[in-house]
Amino acid sequence: FFFFASFLGARMTARDSPSTLGWLDGLPTTVQFSVLSCGVFLFFGIHNFLQEAMMRFDGFEFGVMLGFMEVFGVAVCSFLEREYIAKERGRVAPLSAYPLLTGCLLASSALSNIALNYINFPTKVVFRSCKLIPTMLVASILHNRVFSVVEYLCAAAICAGLIFFAAADWQLTPSFHPIGLVFVTLSVCADAVLPNAQERLFRLGSSRLEVTLFTNIFTLIVMTCSTMLSGDFMGLFRLAQQNHVLAMYMAIYTFIAYIAISIHMTIVKKFGGVAAVLVATGRKGMTLVLSFLFFPKAFSWFYVLGASLVLGGLLFSSLHRIKSKSKDQQDSSSRTKSNGEDAMQSKV
Repeated sequence: FFFFASFLGARMTARDSPSTLGWLDGLPTTVQFSVLSCGVFLFFGIHNFLQEAMMRFDGFEFGVMLGFMEVFGVAVCSFLEREYIAKERGRVAPLSAYPLLTGCLLASSALSNIALNYINFPTKVVFRSCKLIPTMLVASILHNRVFSVVEYLCAAAICAGLIFFAAADWQLTPSFHPIGLVFVTLSVCADAVLPNAQERLFRLGSSRLEVTLFTNIFTLIVMTCSTMLSGDFMGLFRLAQQNHVLAMYMAIYTFIAYIAISIHMTIVKKFGGVAAVLVATGRKGMTLVLSFLFFPKAFSWFYVLGASLVLGGLLFSSLHRIKSKSKDQQDSSSRTKSNGEDAMQSKV
């Protein structure tokens, strides 16, 4: 069932199979969007529920293995999609291009999940949503880029939201330790570098599947060696042998993320970035609400205020960026058209 579900999710992103989503294409546009949005909420909801549920099992102190399972699932599913759906062969990018991607994915995946040993799940979700901050810092320092007032205000709102959320976690979570915030912040920084490094390979002619597969394969090799040496791999294996419910959660969790990501990418392709941003923001809000409903924890209005500032800042920033990009494209098209008309008049 798990391999079939992953294979089905992979088919949703196949570029060269027009009939893959034929059943969906025949539905009205609003129904298509509703079905895909429900899929995002459902599969990401299951993924996040399982992640927090596994961390609550007695004896589960292997946060890094959550990252290992995700990387393993993506490696397997991207191989299936590339081999049997897209039917890609070979490799365009040189192997020397992958150490940076491997390091970024390793830091992003491992550190964010290790952080769960020290902070609660909602805090991790909120901090992981904030790639905007390191992205703006890198662009300002390295490229001297100046951002709009709206983007600076959104960044300020996000920073304030993070402070409120961290303060609430500090007061209410017995297992809280500041090192958890350090880990999740470093993972966000690595996550901000990763897309830029991937984009460089895309410009070389590498496909999304190629970059996804090889990045996750190399990361899986490193994580397998490191978790075997640390004892986390065998520790989780022995714990899963003793607890069959945990083993079932692990099996589902390993492949569910790839399905969710595939559906999200389908929304981007069919309905554009604005729709995807709205769905993603709603999904993150749902994750926070479900975390408090299914796994009761001490409550503070600082959580509500912090989450509102962070998610609101991210939403407005994303919509502003999409609007600015669309305006630039329209201006460029208008200039091209104007230049063409001027050339025609000069010939006349």
